[in-house]
Amino acid sequence: YSLKNFQLSEPRRFFVDPKNLGNIISSSFQLVIRLGSGGFVSGYSVSIEKDDGKSYGVIKGLGLRIQESSDSSQFVRSKALKPIELYEFEGCPFCRKVREAVTILDLDVNFYPCPKGGPTYRPIVIKQGGKAQFPYLVDPNTQTAMYESDDIIKYLFTEYGNGEVPSILSPSFLTTLTCGLAMLPRAGKGSKFEEAKKPKKPLTLWAYEMSPFCKVVRERLVELEIPFLQKTVGRGSPKRQELYDKLGTFQVPYLEDPNTGVNLFESLDIINYLNEEYAYNLAPSS
Repeated sequence: YSLKNFQLSEPRRFFVDPKNLGNIISSSFQLVIRLGSGGFVSGYSVSIEKDDGKSYGVIKGLGLRIQESSDSSQFVRSKALKPIELYEFEGCPFCRKVREAVTILDLDVNFYPCPKGGPTYRPIVIKQGGKAQFPYLVDPNTQTAMYESDDIIKYLFTEYGNGEVPSILSPSFLTTLTCGLAMLPRAGKGSKFEEAKKPKKPLTLWAYEMSPFCKVVRERLVELEIPFLQKTVGRGSPKRQELYDKLGTFQVPYLEDPNTGVNLFESLDIINYLNEEYAYNLAPSS
């Protein structure tokens, strides 16, 4: 493999590479256990519109398109001038709760991965907050920093939503339990640090919490301790149109690496690229 092998890959909708099938199946367990939480933006709705050839539609045909929308633009874009910052790791059930809230609120996030044994961002959390506890939120828009997933969720819905936390994210043992069970088939993926080259600039990942294809990519980013900006594009997000305008299609995950100029669809292609470009002593999947 070399960088020339990693050009803009063609998106293949509704296709799962056989080499990646086991990962996608085990990552899909979350859809049932968490009842789709982290998949839909607040105020999600569906309508059938005429296809003008310029607008994104989750399905198109016979001159029509199915349009998904939400009310996120009413309360997010005027407030979240800068992406919030989250120090967390993929295998943490408390972190998952916050990531679900991020998708519901359609918030973009600078993720600073903190896998167990990670030498870069865990010390920053200890220095800033005084303890190695995750998730840890920093909001540059309000100069707010805090621990505790339930407190973070309440803060995000108060600051960037309508103030009401959905029942699926209410502070309870059941919420935490189901978040943990949702990740059980992944057997700790996205939790332990692996030595890797550090990028000079953070990567950008278009993704959302509920997607199993996005999950396996985020797991690898966390393990390699690679910081990334998540452009959150849950079902109903207006940013789906933004990506559609940019590329003429929509599919996630979609990775942009400003360090190499490589842009990729397809989760397995992205993971192979991360292994080739950043992981030490690990060959990409064949």
